Amino acid sequence: MKSSLKVHLALFTVSLIYGATFTIAKQVMPAYVQPFAFILMRVSVAAVLIFIFHSLFIKQRITDWKDIRKLCISALFGVAFNMLLFFKGLSITTPINGSVLMMNTPIFVVVFAALYLKEKISAQKIAGILVAAIGAILLMGGTRFNFSAQTVWGDVMVTANAIIYAFYLVYAKSLMQKYHPLTVTMWSFAFGWLVVLPFGAGEFMQIDFASFTPKIWLFVGFVTVGSTFLTYVLNAYALRKASSSLVGSYIYLQPVLATLIAIISGKDLLTIEKLTYILIIFCGVFLVSYKKSETSKAS
Repeated sequence: MKSSLKVHLALFTVSLIYGATFTIAKQVMPAYVQPFAFILMRVSVAAVLIFIFHSLFIKQRITDWKDIRKLCISALFGVAFNMLLFFKGLSITTPINGSVLMMNTPIFVVVFAALYLKEKISAQKIAGILVAAIGAILLMGGTRFNFSAQTVWGDVMVTANAIIYAFYLVYAKSLMQKYHPLTVTMWSFAFGWLVVLPFGAGEFMQIDFASFTPKIWLFVGFVTVGSTFLTYVLNAYALRKASSSLVGSYIYLQPVLATLIAIISGKDLLTIEKLTYILIIFCGVFLVSYKKSETSKAS
């Protein structure tokens, strides 16, 4: 399998997992687990799994101690702050607001990549991001957004998360190219855990694990292992092989896959209108990834 195809497969898998995460996480949070406690669980489980896999198969050490500072910054933006802001913001704002605001991420990725990595901002790339954004917004409700005083702080937190995560996708790229993706991810989660611990410890102590049904345990496992450990490892691999802009553009596939999952599970219906919006999103992502200079990085 070509490396470029592996990159797209990895990013598609990440989008698929994230597309299902929101629905699954809402089954657990906040009825069984509060937001910050859930984040502590996510980071703790993922950190342990990454450490085990790294110790068995990678065994790579940090060769330049100056990179420890970069890893700490990567942990703050890519693990701690982004998760804390997103989950807390999502508990205050509406699902549609949160989904729409997260669509800002690829735009900020392009800006940060141009400033930090000196990536060229082509008209085709900008057009692709805008096309995908329009399709995603239409798919998620069009004009049914409700930005009000009741949701303002949640909206601010989700927007801040979008900016922070965009910076992480750009900032971590140099580390991913210098070290194995699992090495960078392991250190990021180790430092991130130290930041998340004081926020989530109190809520974690309030969890009544005896009330967990087998289904809730399964959902917790999906979020901690699937949408945390697996997605971060796959994203790290993709960042090493492809441009930050391409990685960021796959965020637009998340509402598509979330919609398809809802349709398959019988919670939504596929209409011509929704199919049209999905095709618009695919066209946008295609425009971002089609340029030869982008795909050559992944080959």
